[in-house]
Amino acid sequence: MERYLYLISNTKSLTDFAENGALHYARTIVEKTNFKKIFAFGCSGDEKHHIIKPIYVDEQGYTILQSVENFQNFSAENIDRYYREQVLGETPVETLELEDILKKSGELHEALRNYGQLGDNEKPLVVSAILLALCNEDFKIETLTGDDKNTDGNKIFTALSYYMDKVEVTPSTKKEKVLAQFNLIKDRTILSQIDQRLQKTPLKYFTEYLQKNILATIKANSTEDILGRFYGEFIRFSGGDGQTLGVVLTPAHITELFCDLIELKSADRVFDPCCGTGGFLIAAMHKMISQADADQQESIKKNQLYGLEIREDMFSIATTNMILRGDGKSNLENFDFLKQNIETLREKKLTAGFMNPPYSQAKGKDTAHLSEIHFIKHLLDSLADGGRCVVIVPQSTMVGKSKEDKKVKEQILKTHTLEGVITLNKNTFYGIGTNPCIAVFTAHKPHAKNKYCKFVNFEDDGFVVSKHIGL
Repeated sequence: MERYLYLISNTKSLTDFAENGALHYARTIVEKTNFKKIFAFGCSGDEKHHIIKPIYVDEQGYTILQSVENFQNFSAENIDRYYREQVLGETPVETLELEDILKKSGELHEALRNYGQLGDNEKPLVVSAILLALCNEDFKIETLTGDDKNTDGNKIFTALSYYMDKVEVTPSTKKEKVLAQFNLIKDRTILSQIDQRLQKTPLKYFTEYLQKNILATIKANSTEDILGRFYGEFIRFSGGDGQTLGVVLTPAHITELFCDLIELKSADRVFDPCCGTGGFLIAAMHKMISQADADQQESIKKNQLYGLEIREDMFSIATTNMILRGDGKSNLENFDFLKQNIETLREKKLTAGFMNPPYSQAKGKDTAHLSEIHFIKHLLDSLADGGRCVVIVPQSTMVGKSKEDKKVKEQILKTHTLEGVITLNKNTFYGIGTNPCIAVFTAHKPHAKNKYCKFVNFEDDGFVVSKHIGL
Protein backbone atom coordinates (compact mmCIF):
# COMPACT_ATOMS: atom_id res chain seq x y z
CA MET A 1 0.00 0.00 0.00
CA GLU A 2 1.16 3.54 -0.74
CA ARG A 3 2.15 5.78 2.18
CA TYR A 4 -0.11 8.80 2.71
CA LEU A 5 -0.13 11.49 5.37
CA TYR A 6 -3.36 13.02 6.67
CA LEU A 7 -3.49 16.63 7.77
CA ILE A 8 -6.60 18.31 9.19
CA SER A 9 -7.19 22.03 9.54
CA ASN A 10 -10.28 22.88 11.56
CA THR A 11 -12.33 26.04 11.90
CA LYS A 12 -15.92 26.50 12.97
CA SER A 13 -17.07 28.75 10.16
CA LEU A 14 -14.62 29.89 7.50
CA THR A 15 -14.32 27.19 4.86
CA ASP A 16 -11.72 29.03 2.73
CA PHE A 17 -9.53 29.68 5.76
CA ALA A 18 -9.66 26.00 6.72
CA GLU A 19 -8.72 24.92 3.19
CA ASN A 20 -5.91 27.49 2.89
CA GLY A 21 -4.48 26.48 6.25
CA ALA A 22 -4.57 22.77 5.40
CA LEU A 23 -2.97 23.45 2.00
CA HIS A 24 -0.21 25.58 3.54
CA TYR A 25 0.81 22.91 6.05
CA ALA A 26 0.56 20.13 3.45
CA ARG A 27 2.89 21.95 1.04
CA THR A 28 5.39 22.47 3.85
CA ILE A 29 5.34 18.75 4.69
CA VAL A 30 5.87 17.76 1.04
CA GLU A 31 8.77 20.21 0.79
CA LYS A 32 10.55 19.38 4.06
CA THR A 33 9.81 15.71 4.84
CA ASN A 34 9.83 12.32 3.14
CA PHE A 35 6.05 12.33 2.84
CA LYS A 36 5.28 13.18 -0.78
CA LYS A 37 1.58 12.34 -1.01
CA ILE A 38 -0.61 14.26 1.40
CA PHE A 39 -4.35 14.29 1.99
CA ALA A 40 -5.18 17.52 3.78
CA PHE A 41 -8.65 18.42 5.03
CA GLY A 42 -10.30 21.76 5.49
CA CYS A 43 -13.04 21.22 8.07
CA SER A 44 -15.64 23.83 8.96
CA GLY A 45 -18.91 23.90 10.90
CA ASP A 46 -19.82 21.80 13.94
CA GLU A 47 -20.59 18.14 14.67
CA LYS A 48 -24.07 18.26 13.13
CA HIS A 49 -23.49 20.66 10.25
CA HIS A 50 -20.04 20.53 8.75
CA ILE A 51 -18.07 20.54 5.54
CA ILE A 52 -15.04 18.30 5.06
CA LYS A 53 -13.05 19.34 2.00
CA PRO A 54 -10.22 16.97 1.00
CA ILE A 55 -7.17 18.39 -0.77
CA TYR A 56 -4.57 16.15 -2.38
CA VAL A 57 -1.06 17.59 -2.38
CA ASP A 58 2.14 16.23 -3.95
CA GLU A 59 5.29 17.63 -5.57
CA GLN A 60 3.39 18.50 -8.75
CA GLY A 61 0.80 20.68 -7.01
CA TYR A 62 -2.60 20.19 -5.42
CA THR A 63 -6.16 19.12 -6.27
CA ILE A 64 -9.26 20.14 -4.32
CA LEU A 65 -11.55 17.12 -4.24
CA GLN A 66 -15.29 16.79 -3.68
CA SER A 67 -16.55 17.30 -0.13
CA VAL A 68 -17.08 14.17 1.98
CA GLU A 69 -19.38 13.42 4.92
CA ASN A 70 -16.78 11.56 6.98
CA PHE A 71 -13.30 10.02 6.82
CA GLN A 72 -14.38 6.49 5.84
CA ASN A 73 -12.76 6.73 2.40
CA PHE A 74 -9.42 7.41 4.06
CA SER A 75 -9.23 4.29 6.21
CA ALA A 76 -6.38 1.84 5.58
CA GLU A 77 -8.60 -0.49 3.55
CA ASN A 78 -10.17 2.27 1.39
CA ILE A 79 -7.47 4.88 0.82
CA ASP A 80 -5.72 3.25 -2.16
CA ARG A 81 -8.96 2.90 -4.05
CA TYR A 82 -9.97 6.47 -3.22
CA TYR A 83 -6.58 7.71 -4.49
CA ARG A 84 -6.83 5.76 -7.75
CA GLU A 85 -10.38 6.86 -8.50
CA GLN A 86 -10.51 10.44 -7.19
CA VAL A 87 -6.93 11.60 -7.76
CA LEU A 88 -5.79 9.51 -10.74
CA GLY A 89 -9.25 9.41 -12.28
CA GLU A 90 -9.23 5.66 -12.81
CA THR A 91 -12.55 3.99 -13.60
CA PRO A 92 -13.64 1.67 -10.75
CA VAL A 93 -13.20 -2.04 -11.46
CA GLU A 94 -16.92 -2.61 -10.90
CA THR A 95 -17.77 0.02 -13.49
CA LEU A 96 -15.40 -1.53 -16.02
CA GLU A 97 -16.96 -4.94 -15.40
CA LEU A 98 -20.46 -3.51 -15.72
CA GLU A 99 -19.57 -1.63 -18.90
CA ASP A 100 -18.27 -4.90 -20.33
CA ILE A 101 -21.42 -6.77 -19.28
CA LEU A 102 -23.67 -4.13 -20.86
CA LYS A 103 -21.61 -4.13 -24.04
CA LYS A 104 -21.97 -7.90 -24.25
CA SER A 105 -25.69 -7.67 -23.56
CA GLY A 106 -25.99 -5.34 -26.56
CA GLU A 107 -24.08 -7.75 -28.76
CA LEU A 108 -26.17 -10.67 -27.49
CA HIS A 109 -29.40 -8.74 -28.02
CA GLU A 110 -28.50 -8.21 -31.68
CA ALA A 111 -27.59 -11.87 -32.17
CA LEU A 112 -30.74 -13.19 -30.49
CA ARG A 113 -32.87 -10.89 -32.61
CA ASN A 114 -31.09 -11.34 -35.93
CA TYR A 115 -30.40 -15.07 -35.80
CA GLY A 116 -33.11 -16.34 -33.46
CA GLN A 117 -36.00 -13.95 -34.18
CA LEU A 118 -36.73 -13.95 -30.45
CA GLY A 119 -39.06 -11.59 -28.60
CA ASP A 120 -38.05 -9.36 -25.70
CA ASN A 121 -39.25 -11.74 -22.99
CA GLU A 122 -37.89 -14.81 -24.77
CA LYS A 123 -34.29 -13.64 -24.99
CA PRO A 124 -33.38 -13.90 -21.29
CA LEU A 125 -35.07 -17.30 -21.13
CA VAL A 126 -32.89 -18.65 -23.95
CA VAL A 127 -29.82 -17.20 -22.21
CA SER A 128 -30.84 -18.80 -18.90
CA ALA A 129 -31.47 -22.20 -20.50
CA ILE A 130 -28.09 -22.24 -22.24
CA LEU A 131 -26.23 -21.18 -19.09
CA LEU A 132 -27.79 -24.05 -17.16
CA ALA A 133 -26.86 -26.51 -19.91
CA LEU A 134 -23.27 -25.25 -19.83
CA CYS A 135 -23.11 -26.11 -16.12
CA ASN A 136 -23.63 -29.76 -17.02
CA GLU A 137 -20.10 -31.16 -17.35
CA ASP A 138 -21.30 -33.88 -19.73
CA PHE A 139 -22.67 -31.33 -22.18
CA LYS A 140 -20.30 -30.56 -25.07
CA ILE A 141 -20.79 -27.67 -27.47
CA GLU A 142 -19.23 -29.78 -30.24
CA THR A 143 -22.34 -31.98 -30.24
CA LEU A 144 -24.44 -29.05 -31.51
CA THR A 145 -24.28 -30.03 -35.17
CA GLY A 146 -27.71 -29.06 -36.52
CA ASP A 147 -29.01 -32.65 -36.56
CA ASP A 148 -32.61 -32.75 -37.80
CA LYS A 149 -33.67 -35.63 -35.52
CA ASN A 150 -31.88 -34.97 -32.25
CA THR A 151 -31.88 -31.21 -32.61
CA ASP A 152 -29.53 -28.77 -30.90
CA GLY A 153 -32.53 -27.51 -28.93
CA ASN A 154 -33.26 -31.02 -27.66
CA LYS A 155 -29.62 -31.49 -26.63
CA ILE A 156 -29.55 -28.22 -24.67
CA PHE A 157 -32.92 -28.91 -23.06
CA THR A 158 -31.84 -32.41 -22.02
CA ALA A 159 -28.57 -31.07 -20.59
CA LEU A 160 -30.22 -28.34 -18.52
CA SER A 161 -32.93 -30.72 -17.29
CA TYR A 162 -30.29 -33.22 -16.18
CA TYR A 163 -28.35 -30.48 -14.41
CA MET A 164 -31.45 -29.34 -12.54
CA ASP A 165 -31.87 -32.92 -11.32
CA LYS A 166 -28.23 -33.07 -10.30
CA VAL A 167 -28.42 -29.94 -8.14
CA GLU A 168 -31.68 -31.24 -6.68
CA VAL A 169 -33.99 -28.42 -7.66
CA THR A 170 -37.01 -28.91 -5.44
CA PRO A 171 -39.93 -29.24 -5.33
CA SER A 172 -40.60 -31.05 -8.60
CA THR A 173 -43.37 -28.59 -9.45
CA LYS A 174 -40.80 -25.81 -9.38
CA LYS A 175 -38.57 -27.63 -11.84
CA GLU A 176 -41.54 -28.36 -14.11
CA LYS A 177 -42.57 -24.68 -14.16
CA VAL A 178 -39.06 -23.60 -15.07
CA LEU A 179 -38.73 -26.25 -17.78
CA ALA A 180 -42.07 -25.20 -19.22
CA GLN A 181 -40.61 -21.72 -19.79
CA PHE A 182 -37.54 -23.26 -21.44
CA ASN A 183 -39.58 -25.35 -23.91
CA LEU A 184 -39.03 -22.73 -26.60
CA ILE A 185 -35.37 -23.78 -26.76
CA LYS A 186 -36.45 -27.05 -28.41
CA ASP A 187 -39.76 -26.00 -29.93
CA ARG A 188 -38.50 -22.99 -31.91
CA THR A 189 -37.34 -24.66 -35.13
CA ILE A 190 -35.22 -21.78 -36.44
CA LEU A 191 -32.90 -22.00 -33.42
CA SER A 192 -31.77 -25.51 -34.32
CA GLN A 193 -31.36 -25.03 -38.06
CA ILE A 194 -27.99 -24.13 -39.57
CA ASP A 195 -27.85 -20.43 -40.47
CA GLN A 196 -25.70 -19.90 -43.57
CA ARG A 197 -24.48 -16.55 -42.23
CA LEU A 198 -23.03 -18.32 -39.18
CA GLN A 199 -22.28 -21.70 -40.74
CA LYS A 200 -23.79 -23.19 -37.59
CA THR A 201 -27.10 -23.14 -35.74
CA PRO A 202 -28.08 -20.00 -33.82
CA LEU A 203 -28.12 -22.09 -30.62
CA LYS A 204 -24.52 -23.18 -31.13
CA TYR A 205 -23.51 -19.58 -31.79
CA PHE A 206 -25.31 -18.33 -28.65
CA THR A 207 -23.82 -21.15 -26.57
CA GLU A 208 -20.27 -20.41 -27.71
CA TYR A 209 -20.76 -16.72 -27.00
CA LEU A 210 -22.12 -17.29 -23.49
CA GLN A 211 -19.41 -19.79 -22.57
CA LYS A 212 -16.67 -17.43 -23.72
CA ASN A 213 -18.02 -14.14 -22.39
CA ILE A 214 -20.58 -14.58 -19.62
CA LEU A 215 -20.56 -17.89 -17.73
CA ALA A 216 -17.34 -17.36 -15.76
CA THR A 217 -18.47 -13.92 -14.53
CA ILE A 218 -21.74 -15.28 -13.14
CA LYS A 219 -20.14 -18.35 -11.56
CA ALA A 220 -17.51 -16.13 -9.91
CA ASN A 221 -20.38 -15.31 -7.52
CA SER A 222 -20.47 -11.62 -8.32
CA THR A 223 -23.10 -9.70 -6.37
CA GLU A 224 -24.17 -8.19 -9.69
CA ASP A 225 -27.46 -9.64 -10.95
CA ILE A 226 -26.17 -10.21 -14.48
CA LEU A 227 -29.26 -12.00 -15.77
CA GLY A 228 -31.35 -9.14 -14.36
CA ARG A 229 -29.11 -6.68 -16.19
CA PHE A 230 -29.61 -8.64 -19.40
CA TYR A 231 -33.37 -8.62 -18.91
CA GLY A 232 -33.44 -4.85 -18.44
CA GLU A 233 -31.06 -4.20 -21.31
CA PHE A 234 -32.99 -6.44 -23.74
CA ILE A 235 -36.13 -4.44 -22.98
CA ARG A 236 -34.26 -1.12 -23.33
CA PHE A 237 -32.63 -2.09 -26.63
CA SER A 238 -36.07 -2.94 -27.97
CA GLY A 239 -37.34 0.55 -27.14
CA GLY A 240 -39.25 -0.33 -23.95
CA ASP A 241 -38.55 0.40 -20.31
CA GLY A 242 -40.50 -2.29 -18.50
CA GLN A 243 -42.86 0.20 -16.89
CA THR A 244 -45.97 -1.04 -18.68
CA LEU A 245 -45.94 -4.06 -16.38
CA GLY A 246 -44.50 -2.20 -13.41
CA VAL A 247 -41.12 -3.87 -13.93
CA VAL A 248 -38.35 -1.73 -12.42
CA LEU A 249 -35.33 -3.88 -11.57
CA THR A 250 -33.20 -2.86 -8.59
CA PRO A 251 -29.58 -1.67 -9.08
CA ALA A 252 -26.87 -3.71 -7.32
CA HIS A 253 -25.75 -0.91 -4.98
CA ILE A 254 -29.31 -0.63 -3.66
CA THR A 255 -29.64 -4.37 -2.99
CA GLU A 256 -26.38 -4.23 -1.03
CA LEU A 257 -27.52 -1.10 0.83
CA PHE A 258 -30.65 -2.94 1.99
CA CYS A 259 -28.47 -5.57 3.69
CA ASP A 260 -26.43 -2.88 5.43
CA LEU A 261 -29.41 -0.82 6.57
CA ILE A 262 -30.74 -3.62 8.78
CA GLU A 263 -27.31 -5.11 9.53
CA LEU A 264 -28.30 -8.45 7.98
CA LYS A 265 -26.92 -11.43 9.92
CA SER A 266 -26.14 -15.02 8.96
CA ALA A 267 -29.04 -16.24 11.14
CA ASP A 268 -31.69 -14.14 9.35
CA ARG A 269 -34.46 -15.60 7.22
CA VAL A 270 -34.90 -13.30 4.22
CA PHE A 271 -38.09 -12.84 2.22
CA ASP A 272 -38.56 -11.02 -1.08
CA PRO A 273 -42.21 -11.30 -2.17
CA CYS A 274 -41.65 -9.61 -5.55
CA CYS A 275 -38.26 -11.11 -6.28
CA GLY A 276 -38.07 -10.41 -10.03
CA THR A 277 -34.81 -11.88 -11.26
CA GLY A 278 -33.52 -12.42 -7.71
CA GLY A 279 -31.33 -9.36 -7.09
CA PHE A 280 -32.20 -8.93 -3.39
CA LEU A 281 -31.82 -12.63 -2.66
CA ILE A 282 -28.43 -12.71 -4.35
CA ALA A 283 -27.22 -9.73 -2.30
CA ALA A 284 -28.62 -11.22 0.91
CA MET A 285 -27.02 -14.59 0.23
CA HIS A 286 -23.61 -12.97 -0.29
CA LYS A 287 -23.91 -10.88 2.87
CA MET A 288 -25.01 -13.80 5.03
CA ILE A 289 -22.50 -16.29 3.64
CA SER A 290 -19.65 -13.83 4.27
CA GLN A 291 -20.43 -14.13 7.99
CA ALA A 292 -20.97 -17.91 8.12
CA ASP A 293 -18.92 -21.10 8.37
CA ALA A 294 -19.20 -23.91 5.80
CA ASP A 295 -22.06 -25.76 7.54
CA GLN A 296 -24.07 -22.60 8.05
CA GLN A 297 -23.52 -21.54 4.43
CA GLU A 298 -25.37 -24.63 3.26
CA SER A 299 -28.25 -23.86 5.62
CA ILE A 300 -28.45 -20.28 4.35
CA LYS A 301 -28.82 -21.46 0.75
CA LYS A 302 -31.25 -24.23 1.58
CA ASN A 303 -33.42 -22.83 4.36
CA GLN A 304 -33.06 -19.06 4.80
CA LEU A 305 -33.88 -17.43 1.45
CA TYR A 306 -37.49 -17.12 0.34
CA GLY A 307 -38.87 -15.49 -2.77
CA LEU A 308 -42.15 -15.13 -4.63
CA GLU A 309 -42.55 -13.96 -8.21
CA ILE A 310 -45.85 -13.71 -10.06
CA ARG A 311 -44.40 -13.71 -13.60
CA GLU A 312 -43.38 -17.10 -14.94
CA ASP A 313 -40.49 -15.75 -17.04
CA MET A 314 -38.91 -13.82 -14.18
CA PHE A 315 -39.47 -16.75 -11.82
CA SER A 316 -37.48 -18.93 -14.21
CA ILE A 317 -34.69 -16.36 -14.46
CA ALA A 318 -34.54 -15.98 -10.67
CA THR A 319 -34.37 -19.76 -10.26
CA THR A 320 -31.56 -19.92 -12.82
CA ASN A 321 -29.76 -17.11 -11.03
CA MET A 322 -29.77 -18.98 -7.73
CA ILE A 323 -28.79 -22.32 -9.31
CA LEU A 324 -25.80 -20.71 -11.03
CA ARG A 325 -24.68 -19.49 -7.62
CA GLY A 326 -24.81 -22.98 -6.16
CA ASP A 327 -28.31 -22.73 -4.72
CA GLY A 328 -30.82 -24.93 -6.51
CA LYS A 329 -32.74 -25.49 -3.31
CA SER A 330 -33.72 -21.89 -2.58
CA ASN A 331 -37.36 -21.45 -1.69
CA LEU A 332 -38.61 -19.61 -4.78
CA GLU A 333 -42.24 -19.97 -5.76
CA ASN A 334 -44.29 -18.74 -8.70
CA PHE A 335 -47.16 -17.15 -6.74
CA ASP A 336 -49.09 -13.90 -6.44
CA PHE A 337 -47.87 -12.40 -3.15
CA LEU A 338 -51.05 -10.46 -2.37
CA LYS A 339 -53.06 -13.70 -2.50
CA GLN A 340 -50.86 -15.48 0.05
CA ASN A 341 -52.23 -16.17 3.51
CA ILE A 342 -50.55 -14.05 6.19
CA GLU A 343 -50.55 -16.75 8.86
CA THR A 344 -49.00 -19.29 6.50
CA LEU A 345 -46.19 -16.87 5.75
CA ARG A 346 -45.77 -16.06 9.44
CA GLU A 347 -45.09 -19.74 10.11
CA LYS A 348 -41.82 -19.37 8.19
CA LYS A 349 -40.56 -16.98 10.91
CA LEU A 350 -39.18 -14.50 8.38
CA THR A 351 -36.92 -11.97 10.09
CA ALA A 352 -36.04 -9.71 7.15
CA GLY A 353 -38.19 -8.49 4.28
CA PHE A 354 -36.81 -6.79 1.16
CA MET A 355 -39.07 -5.53 -1.58
CA ASN A 356 -39.23 -3.48 -4.76
CA PRO A 357 -42.96 -3.87 -5.55
CA PRO A 358 -44.59 -3.33 -8.95
CA TYR A 359 -45.05 0.40 -9.56
CA SER A 360 -48.13 2.34 -10.63
CA GLN A 361 -50.47 -0.65 -10.92
CA ALA A 362 -53.40 1.00 -9.11
CA LYS A 363 -55.31 2.69 -11.91
CA GLY A 364 -58.76 2.90 -10.34
CA LYS A 365 -61.17 1.32 -7.84
CA ASP A 366 -60.82 -2.15 -9.36
CA THR A 367 -57.03 -2.09 -8.99
CA ALA A 368 -56.68 0.07 -5.85
CA HIS A 369 -55.45 -3.01 -3.94
CA LEU A 370 -52.38 -3.13 -6.20
CA SER A 371 -50.88 0.13 -4.94
CA GLU A 372 -47.37 -0.03 -3.48
CA ILE A 373 -48.60 0.71 0.07
CA HIS A 374 -50.78 -2.43 0.03
CA PHE A 375 -47.71 -4.49 -0.84
CA ILE A 376 -45.84 -2.89 2.07
CA LYS A 377 -48.60 -3.69 4.56
CA HIS A 378 -48.89 -7.29 3.37
CA LEU A 379 -45.13 -7.76 3.71
CA LEU A 380 -45.00 -6.26 7.21
CA ASP A 381 -47.93 -8.41 8.32
CA SER A 382 -46.10 -11.48 6.96
CA LEU A 383 -42.91 -11.01 8.98
CA ALA A 384 -42.02 -12.37 12.39
CA ASP A 385 -42.40 -10.13 15.43
CA GLY A 386 -39.55 -7.61 15.40
CA GLY A 387 -38.73 -8.44 11.78
CA ARG A 388 -36.93 -5.73 9.85
CA CYS A 389 -38.34 -4.57 6.55
CA VAL A 390 -36.80 -2.41 3.81
CA VAL A 391 -38.66 -1.32 0.68
CA ILE A 392 -37.86 0.92 -2.26
CA VAL A 393 -40.87 2.74 -3.68
CA PRO A 394 -41.78 6.03 -5.42
CA GLN A 395 -41.76 8.97 -3.01
CA SER A 396 -45.47 9.46 -3.65
CA THR A 397 -46.13 6.12 -1.93
CA MET A 398 -44.91 7.43 1.41
CA VAL A 399 -46.96 10.62 1.04
CA GLY A 400 -50.16 8.79 0.13
CA LYS A 401 -51.56 8.85 -3.39
CA SER A 402 -55.24 8.49 -2.42
CA LYS A 403 -57.62 8.42 0.56
CA GLU A 404 -57.46 4.64 0.42
CA ASP A 405 -53.67 4.64 0.56
CA LYS A 406 -53.68 7.07 3.49
CA LYS A 407 -56.00 4.73 5.41
CA VAL A 408 -53.58 1.87 4.77
CA LYS A 409 -50.72 4.02 6.06
CA GLU A 410 -52.65 4.60 9.30
CA GLN A 411 -53.26 0.86 9.62
CA ILE A 412 -49.57 0.17 9.14
CA LEU A 413 -48.52 2.55 11.92
CA LYS A 414 -51.02 1.03 14.35
CA THR A 415 -49.18 -2.31 14.06
CA HIS A 416 -45.69 -1.55 12.77
CA THR A 417 -42.98 1.09 13.28
CA LEU A 418 -41.59 3.32 10.56
CA GLU A 419 -37.92 3.76 11.45
CA GLY A 420 -36.92 6.07 8.63
CA VAL A 421 -37.26 7.25 5.05
CA ILE A 422 -34.30 7.85 2.74
CA THR A 423 -34.66 10.07 -0.32
CA LEU A 424 -32.57 8.64 -3.14
CA ASN A 425 -30.82 9.98 -6.21
CA LYS A 426 -33.38 10.72 -8.93
CA ASN A 427 -31.29 8.62 -11.33
CA THR A 428 -31.32 5.49 -9.15
CA PHE A 429 -33.61 3.88 -11.74
CA TYR A 430 -31.72 5.24 -14.72
CA GLY A 431 -33.97 6.27 -17.60
CA ILE A 432 -37.21 5.33 -15.81
CA GLY A 433 -38.30 8.72 -14.47
CA THR A 434 -39.20 7.55 -10.94
CA ASN A 435 -38.17 9.53 -7.86
CA PRO A 436 -37.53 6.70 -5.39
CA CYS A 437 -37.09 6.49 -1.66
CA ILE A 438 -36.27 3.73 0.80
CA ALA A 439 -38.46 3.09 3.84
CA VAL A 440 -37.27 1.05 6.83
CA PHE A 441 -39.76 -0.59 9.23
CA THR A 442 -39.87 -2.82 12.28
CA ALA A 443 -42.73 -5.34 12.04
CA HIS A 444 -45.38 -5.94 14.71
CA LYS A 445 -44.21 -3.11 16.94
CA PRO A 446 -46.79 -0.27 16.95
CA HIS A 447 -45.41 3.12 16.04
CA ALA A 448 -45.15 5.07 19.32
CA LYS A 449 -46.55 8.60 19.41
CA ASN A 450 -43.22 9.97 20.65
CA LYS A 451 -41.19 7.92 18.17
CA TYR A 452 -38.61 9.92 16.22
CA CYS A 453 -38.61 8.84 12.59
CA LYS A 454 -35.40 9.55 10.71
CA PHE A 455 -35.61 11.34 7.36
CA VAL A 456 -32.41 11.20 5.33
CA ASN A 457 -31.60 13.02 2.11
CA PHE A 458 -29.30 10.66 0.22
CA GLU A 459 -29.70 12.27 -3.20
CA ASP A 460 -25.99 13.11 -3.18
CA ASP A 461 -24.96 9.46 -2.87
CA GLY A 462 -21.57 9.78 -4.54
CA PHE A 463 -22.64 7.79 -7.58
CA VAL A 464 -22.20 9.34 -11.00
CA VAL A 465 -24.48 8.66 -13.96
CA SER A 466 -22.64 6.96 -16.80
CA LYS A 467 -24.28 7.10 -20.20
CA HIS A 468 -26.19 3.88 -21.01
CA ILE A 469 -25.20 2.43 -17.63
CA GLY A 470 -26.83 4.52 -14.93
CA LEU A 471 -25.52 4.91 -11.40
